[in-house]
Amino acid sequence: MKIIAIGGGKLALQQTLAIDSVVVDLVGKKRPRALFIPTASGDDEEYEESFRRTYADQLGCKVDCLKLLYPGGDRSNLRKRILAADLIYVGGGNTLRMMKLWRKLGVDRMLRAAGNQGTVLAGLSAGAICWHRWGHSDSMSFSSEEAWSYVRVRSLGFLPHLFCPHLDGENRHESLVEMLGRYRSLAVACDNNAAIYYDGRQATCITSRTRARTHVYRPVAGGLEIRKYRDGQTVEL
Repeated sequence: MKIIAIGGGKLALQQTLAIDSVVVDLVGKKRPRALFIPTASGDDEEYEESFRRTYADQLGCKVDCLKLLYPGGDRSNLRKRILAADLIYVGGGNTLRMMKLWRKLGVDRMLRAAGNQGTVLAGLSAGAICWHRWGHSDSMSFSSEEAWSYVRVRSLGFLPHLFCPHLDGENRHESLVEMLGRYRSLAVACDNNAAIYYDGRQATCITSRTRARTHVYRPVAGGLEIRKYRDGQTVEL
């Protein structure tokens, strides 16, 4: 599978445009069909417009938006629309709510089928977490309670490790270290404006900001080994 997981950045301000350009180029078509899935944001209309401005107006895609939430949700022909896309981009927001709905509707299985047929899979924040086995998620922040903690959310499992977005932008390092102390596993963490591209053989760091990095947290005897990768470097997993 070809997967690009983006750590963060404001799509509305085109802060990730250099990464988005790579996503589109990977398709290898002049006018690729891009499917935007904004489930995690509650099918936010402004988010959809930001995606259209970037992927349609700037990058030349034919854009479709798959809204799954009611009222107004369109759940007809889900499999057909998902499998018709050349690239699928999942937006950010509440990962936990998104995964629950996807499993209820069978979208998880449809996305796997799309990835297996060669569709480019991408997304930011929750949309980056979703492709991995686990995610370091702020889903509890969307509740009405003032006090919340980061949680480990079970995701699609297309990639075998844990993913953490917004590492620098939301100062998630300490919470991630604490989580990995409880759940000993390899983790990939991306700064805002950094992404990791998996092509089935290797992984590469891609950035749209000079100082942005992709980080690998690897459990070792006595603690964690942390390595940082800059734009264009092969990421050792």
